[in-house]
Amino acid sequence: MQEVEQLRAENEQLQRAVASHAVVDQAIGVLVTMGRIGPEDGFTVLREVSQHTNIKLSSIAEQILKHAQGAALPETVLAELHAALAGRR
Repeated sequence: MQEVEQLRAENEQLQRAVASHAVVDQAIGVLVTMGRIGPEDGFTVLREVSQHTNIKLSSIAEQILKHAQGAALPETVLAELHAALAGRR
């Protein structure tokens, strides 16, 4: 029975990881379009914003996706995003 619970927990963890990866990929796509940069640079921008704001990469990706749909970004995230994109152009 313990083995079944362990497998369920691992399965849930993998499902969260796949969902998080999908969000990051979508955010990279948004940055590629918005910033007119390549996909590699899109990931670098996400990573830089995450590191400079001390916010998880997946959370930054979620904020980028919401921003693409019209939501405002926190001022610190917006400033770091602009700085990271400016370094790629």
